[in-house]
Amino acid sequence: MGWSAGLWCLAAAAAAAAVAAAAAAGAEGEVAVGAAPRPHAYAAMMYMGTPRDYEFYVATRVMMRSLRRLSPGTDRVVIASLDVPPRWVQSLKDDGVKVVSVENLKNPYEKQENFNMRFKLTLNKLYAWSLVSYERVVMLDSDNMFLQNTDELFQCGQFCAVFINPCIFHTGLFVLQPSMDVFKKMLHELAVGRENPDGADQGFLASYFPHLLDQPMFHPPPNGTKLEGTYRLPLGYQMDASYYYLKLRWSIPCGPNSVITFPSAPWFKPWYWWSWPVLPLGLSWHEQRRENLGYSSEIPVVLIQAVLYIGVIAVTRLARPSLSKMCYNRRMEKSTMFLLSLLRVVAAWSIFAAYTIPFFIIPRTVHPLLGWPLYLLGSFSLSSIVINIFLLHPLTVLTTWFGLIGALLVMAFPWYLNGVVRALAVFAYAFCCAPLIWASLVKTMSSLHVLIDRDAFRLGEPNQNAEFTKLY
Repeated sequence: MGWSAGLWCLAAAAAAAAVAAAAAAGAEGEVAVGAAPRPHAYAAMMYMGTPRDYEFYVATRVMMRSLRRLSPGTDRVVIASLDVPPRWVQSLKDDGVKVVSVENLKNPYEKQENFNMRFKLTLNKLYAWSLVSYERVVMLDSDNMFLQNTDELFQCGQFCAVFINPCIFHTGLFVLQPSMDVFKKMLHELAVGRENPDGADQGFLASYFPHLLDQPMFHPPPNGTKLEGTYRLPLGYQMDASYYYLKLRWSIPCGPNSVITFPSAPWFKPWYWWSWPVLPLGLSWHEQRRENLGYSSEIPVVLIQAVLYIGVIAVTRLARPSLSKMCYNRRMEKSTMFLLSLLRVVAAWSIFAAYTIPFFIIPRTVHPLLGWPLYLLGSFSLSSIVINIFLLHPLTVLTTWFGLIGALLVMAFPWYLNGVVRALAVFAYAFCCAPLIWASLVKTMSSLHVLIDRDAFRLGEPNQNAEFTKLY
């Protein structure tokens, strides 16, 4: 009886082991399938060395997360230089992005007269041709905003790009077929100093593919087959944001309205909090970020600044009778005219600082609906310090503050017929508001003169009733 029970236990153990082995084999097969590379990939690059590295990192994450939703069947790759912070790399991997670490390609054009140092490492984009595990790659800049799925681009040929300039194609988005032979030839062309008008990836690729303008327009075959050769992409795959600002709507006749690009000056990229309502499309980008990434990294800083500003306002209100002690000294030996000039300069710079300091300490990539209220709160709190220290009339100092609110409302008005009408409305508002701001500044300066002439601030004359004005 015991012997048979032992055989039964042994058989049961063997069966359990077999089931476990089968499960393990199934799991391994699932991992292998999941790890198998897909035929297509969207790729971007990331490198360090500019004052805006963090902003481009955030922009890259937002773009890659939006692509995860729009194109779940493709890989997303970031070509990152070796000096990209490990925590950034890990965040990208947590987002499901494949990170390819590379050494920075040496730029042989940095001695050119017209070379812009912020483009020094953009030649890292050539590493896209080394991604030979993919049949097609769509190479992207991080300032692209996708409006819809664009997987039909993977049907294009060996190289395809958009001409947003009539004569030069744009390298913010292009399709390529990876090839180590092409990659090595490009490295050779760099070594021999191939002609490059701007010293960046834009000029190099335009020189490497000089006849793209003469190639046919890309139209995706309905049967899904891949084309061979080089093609021009329709403008709808790289809609310059400036086209939108003219009419406040898209009217691109050739091709689908799929991708927006922002090739403007760095300070006008859509991820900055001041991008809206200055530039109407800024809010669209931030809405995409809110849906895909959120603002958890900036919210604590915003809350801390808001609490500090509220505290400053409260303190200045409570300490108003004693703040003027810091500014004036009855025993100064200088003339009244010199003191007046000095006070005017100090007051003017203090007002200027009240409106500029909050702008530069707000997290740059926070949502505009958080950034602008925080800026207005900060400028109001610092202006209250100026008002109380120099005993100025609040309305004269805050005229500029109210003017800024009015300008934001004029720019954010949603029912303009087109961009020309919007620009004229902003210009008209500025034209009407400028005299008021100038008058408030003049009144502020004249009030300082009256302040000095008052008995409490008259130099060299004893006044027993003005003890609160002494400098201790």
